[in-house]
Order: sequence, then C-alpha cells, then structure tokens
Amino acid sequence: MPGRIVRTRTAVRVADFLATREGKAHLSDYGWAQGMPIVMTQPDETLNDAMGMASIPGRAVLVAMLDPQTEELHMMHVTVPQAALKVTKACADRLTMGEFFERLATELIAEFRVKFWKNTAVAHKIPACPAMQSGTTSSARYPMPAHQSGAERVAAGTSR
Repeated sequence: MPGRIVRTRTAVRVADFLATREGKAHLSDYGWAQGMPIVMTQPDETLNDAMGMASIPGRAVLVAMLDPQTEELHMMHVTVPQAALKVTKACADRLTMGEFFERLATELIAEFRVKFWKNTAVAHKIPACPAMQSGTTSSARYPMPAHQSGAERVAAGTSR
C-alpha cells in the first residue's frame, strides 16, 4: 500500500531514540546527519543481505539491530566502499549481522568487504548510551495531554 512502511521492533526503537534530543546528539557524534538512511536488520540475517540494502542509497548509512537476548539496540555507521583502502578478502557468505556486531564489540572499527563490492568499506560501532537502551517509547516518555473541550476544561478548572 502506498505510504505504508513496515514497523519492526527495531524500527520503533530507532524512531523512539531519534525522537529524543539525546539520541540525535549522540548519533551526530558518530557520523549521523538528518536524513541519513538507517538500515534495520536482524541478528540472523547475513552480512551480504544487509549490506545489499545498505548499498542502495549509495552513501554512508547507519545499521540497527536488536539483540534477541537482551533487547539492547545496537547501531553501527557504515561508509560506502572506498577505492583508497586496500581491498580486503570478502567476508564469509554465512557471516550474520549478529556475528558482525559481536566483532565490532571488540574491534570497534572494522574494514570489511562483501562479495558483491569491488572495494573495502569501514564500519564502526556506535557506543550505547542510556537513551539508546531505554525500552520506553517516546509517547510514554513525553505524554501528550488528553484533548478536552472548552466546557470540560471549565468544569475541571483547567481553562486556559
């Protein structure tokens, strides 16, 4: 349907994180800019498949994933493949996004290449922050007042 998008748990968590000033400030410290594409992925999805989606915009992207055990939001910044970098061996076809995020947990920055890329790209882990790991939604953090008619406000004593 036109105008409809799939809302995964990962997408909701990323949207809630970006709905906060803290989230925007934190991500901008690690290369995010307004309008930057964000690729949602699953731990068991292959790196090749996820990077296929990351390649579509033709520019740097963020990649987001929820840890299935801890529900922690993991994010990384991925550059476009760079001709200036030494071409690395392509990652194994079976390497999953969960495994790649685990690799970044210890290395923090990794040069890598997937089988359909001619050049090497760079991924760096975006460290977690409290706003990133908040399980509450933005509507729960910032509740909007219920709409009351003028008569209801007068009766409740909350008129303008």
